[in-house]
Amino acid sequence: MSVYKKLPLSMVATALMGALSAPAIADDKEASVIDTITIFGSKNPLDATPGSAYELTQAELDNFKYTDIMRTLSTVPGVYIQEEDGYGLRPNIGMRGTGQNRSEKITVMEDGVIAAPAPYASPAAYYFPTPGRMESIEVLKGSSTIKYGPRTTGGVVNLLSRQIPEEEMAGKVDVALGQDGFGKLHAYGGGQGEQVGAVVEVFRYQADGFRDINHIGGDTGFDKTDALAKVRFSSAKDARFNQELEIKLKYSEETSNETYMGLTAADYASSPYSRYSASAKDQMNTEHKQIQLTHAIDLSSDVTLGTIAYYNDFHRNWYKTSKVNGLSLSKGGIDAAAAFDTTPGSDPLNVDIKANNRSYLSQGIQTELNVFLGDHELAFGARLHEDEMDRYQWVDKFQLDSSYQWSLNEAGVPGTDSNRIDSANALALYVQDKFTLGDVSILAGLRYEDIETRREDWGKNDPARVGTPGKDVKNSFDALLPALAATWQLNDDLLLLAGVQKGFAPAAPGNADKDIEESWNYEFGGRYNAGEFSLEAVAFYSDYSNMHGNCTAAQGCDDDNIGNQYNAGEVDVKGLELSSGYDFNAGGNITFPVKLSYTYTKAEFANDFSSDFDTWGDVEKGYELPYLPENQLYLAVGAKAETWELTLAGRYTSDIRTKAGEGSIPNDELIESKTVVDLSARYYIGENQEVYLLGENLFDETYMTTRVHGSIFSGKPRSFIVGYSLQF
Repeated sequence: MSVYKKLPLSMVATALMGALSAPAIADDKEASVIDTITIFGSKNPLDATPGSAYELTQAELDNFKYTDIMRTLSTVPGVYIQEEDGYGLRPNIGMRGTGQNRSEKITVMEDGVIAAPAPYASPAAYYFPTPGRMESIEVLKGSSTIKYGPRTTGGVVNLLSRQIPEEEMAGKVDVALGQDGFGKLHAYGGGQGEQVGAVVEVFRYQADGFRDINHIGGDTGFDKTDALAKVRFSSAKDARFNQELEIKLKYSEETSNETYMGLTAADYASSPYSRYSASAKDQMNTEHKQIQLTHAIDLSSDVTLGTIAYYNDFHRNWYKTSKVNGLSLSKGGIDAAAAFDTTPGSDPLNVDIKANNRSYLSQGIQTELNVFLGDHELAFGARLHEDEMDRYQWVDKFQLDSSYQWSLNEAGVPGTDSNRIDSANALALYVQDKFTLGDVSILAGLRYEDIETRREDWGKNDPARVGTPGKDVKNSFDALLPALAATWQLNDDLLLLAGVQKGFAPAAPGNADKDIEESWNYEFGGRYNAGEFSLEAVAFYSDYSNMHGNCTAAQGCDDDNIGNQYNAGEVDVKGLELSSGYDFNAGGNITFPVKLSYTYTKAEFANDFSSDFDTWGDVEKGYELPYLPENQLYLAVGAKAETWELTLAGRYTSDIRTKAGEGSIPNDELIESKTVVDLSARYYIGENQEVYLLGENLFDETYMTTRVHGSIFSGKPRSFIVGYSLQF
């Protein structure tokens, strides 16, 4: 076993606190926590980044005030979203052909720290940071993602939480009401003193849901609450070293009456927003706790050090129907539920409801040393990390009679369904050098990952875990990941960029072959910025020697396969990303901003194979990957005056196949193309108040989001929200 894995993280944290209490040192520069937790900033300007880079600022986020991260990210090319519940509670996000399921193939961070509940051991993210409370969102793809991992193929999404106001006292209150019982309260307040600053924030939103449970009724919505507090201590002006220490505490909880039970094709066509009565008891409950310590220090005018220690505890129990009359949802259970709802007086249903009870832990410490040597900007980074997922599940057996009354036939015993722990320990190291040669800037980097994973499975007959695990599978592997990128500033307006990197994703404990995911990724493009016009175009190509497919309930996998990871071998992904913006009549009383983004993707398997992974199945060379649209287009057109703004934004997604294949898509494997238009209207009452109207799915498009779980889910219908915000 590696030496680093014998060091408890508590000892590392103690050592860190000891370093923080050491005598301070000072310099003319000012250490900044924000530079430690962000991707872009003074050290890495957005416009000069040698890769596909986007930042959604507070002003852009405020335009639509979305609480759904998938709607928010639809403005960014190269990002794919697969809707599910209609509110974005469990996002499915992918980049550059990686696949979207539970955002497991990209690196999601909040304030510079990986946010998935167990990013190495169980990457499927059933927790996602609440986007409505974020101050900005950074998206980075390509070779310049070498500092971020463990998944380096697709890209990085970094969500920046509320920062401590620079003023002595500042804050905001934002309230909104809408259709289907939607309500939102967002409030924060804080300020900065001479050496101490703080902020406190609360974000709560809820809805009754837009689906109706047949014959039974009831709430199909959710309520979710986030609470955040930060305190930052800064060194005195006459200290020998400038430094900052920030303590971040966060708590969130959610109750959502969501299901994996969709509709048959016939019922979707006739009543797309209905739900079968067998799903009436389905409910997700979650709780998330976070502690984060961030320290930044300027050791000299040319040397800075940033360190983050983090602890994340997440628990969720999704109590949901898994079988109807002994059939799983993907193997006929949906048909049984549909027949029961359409034939009153039929025989009672036997409904198995599984408590998908899981606890997650993710903790670690990461640090980056930046050294400026002439034209060279050197970064040396390290992260020591451990995480785990504890599955401790059971099944309750109910009967639902023809009068739609429930009776419990057999209460399950906790631990008698899935009863295992998946865990991982990881050490990540990287070095990066950015230097200039005239008008050419070069970024060269190298990342190293050393990982151990383990699966301890006690099976269904030892719920108390008194014996040794029936299965105890360990795996260890490492990877060396180089990256090289360059930019060429042709003139003040035009910059060309190119890069190559080795992509990687760790093998999960459920990978029978213990194969990591590997790829070589290439990109070439340019940026043009002149006055009010901006344009970025990037072509990309990913050459996989092995691609992973993770079998989860969200993918409609059977109970026996959930948690398994499959290998597809060679896959080729190529595409084009375009992003452009222009302000018509800039400087006039009314301006007309226009923003456009477009993504083209062609993703194909490059070998023949057979897989138990349902969305792949028996694959032949040339088959297209499922759940990847070939074309995506986003267009926003607005009008902006001194006291008001109006914006229409439409997003188009081409046909999607739900199983690997080629040629025309069979009807039962097709998600048809769709165009969804949203509206934002804002009126400013003075400098610090506004009222706003948001219309989602303005033209009430009825559209399909997914066919997993053996059934069909519909997107959210038209809904309106009105709100008021006050800043002080």
